[in-house]
Amino acid sequence: MRWPARRGRLGAMQIDLGVRDAAPDSAVAAARRAEREGFAGIQFPELAHDPLIACALAGSASERIRTATSVTVAFARNPMIVAQAANDAQLASRGRFALGLGSQVKPHIERRFSMPWSAPAPRMREFIGAVRAIWRSWESGERLAFEGEHYAHTLMTPMFSPGPNPYGTPDVWLAAVGPAMTRLAGEAAEGFIAHAFTTPEYLEQVSLPALAEGRERVGRERTDVIVTPFVVTGSDDAARAASERAVREQIAFYGSTPSYRGVMELHGWEAAADALHAASRRGEWAEMGRLITDDMMSAFAIECANPHVDALRERLERRYGSLADRACVTLG
Repeated sequence: MRWPARRGRLGAMQIDLGVRDAAPDSAVAAARRAEREGFAGIQFPELAHDPLIACALAGSASERIRTATSVTVAFARNPMIVAQAANDAQLASRGRFALGLGSQVKPHIERRFSMPWSAPAPRMREFIGAVRAIWRSWESGERLAFEGEHYAHTLMTPMFSPGPNPYGTPDVWLAAVGPAMTRLAGEAAEGFIAHAFTTPEYLEQVSLPALAEGRERVGRERTDVIVTPFVVTGSDDAARAASERAVREQIAFYGSTPSYRGVMELHGWEAAADALHAASRRGEWAEMGRLITDDMMSAFAIECANPHVDALRERLERRYGSLADRACVTLG
């Protein structure tokens, strides 16, 4: 099955390799693969391993590619811990690191990480402000004096300051789906990471206007847009069928989640969202992929039998060339 590509302006899009396995040995091997195969960067999610450690290892094992977390769960940590680890990742990569932050959802923050939950966009604004205040203190030697509703950092003695980073402070990228967090990305981050459950139509009609509104609030000229689409690939028919099945199941999982209902509503798929949510409540995870139609696959996924970086770029630029600056693809 082949799905039509969205036509847009062709551009010089940067293509990153997404890696699910951020274990130390795997991170180093993946970085060397990404550099060897011509990818512009490598991104690590927070799943079974710490992506900040993976980025530090990948950065030290490579010469050219950019490393990034996609994402680090901010609310599972405090700003000081994140500022310190990100500073080290920037050092290890010799200035080729971007700190991608995300909020995660309430059950994971409270029940998996045992951390407090509050409205995510205001808390994330404060979190990013605190991280930047800590970096400024290290860069300039100025007194650390950040006080907010959720975080207060007012002590930094010379023993605990790494001093100025010779490569500067890392860029901050922020993952978002809803308009409030997307506006914050435009206001407070150098990059906006669009969730994989984001269609080109949702990006164009919802995300980019919100991003522009955030930039206008503070007079920021631009924010890089990073897309993370699903990719169906495989060396033969059996492998492609397995890849397609896995992608359908991923789309079904996100489609069942109320947090992402706005994407389904934009496309008129409310009935499908209701059916997916009901199936998830019954625990019918394996069957949910069958509810994903070819139209939904076309909206969320690209197909690329040969996942060479140039072939991926051609398909991604057709779909997102007028909308995004960078794409991260996870293969296999």
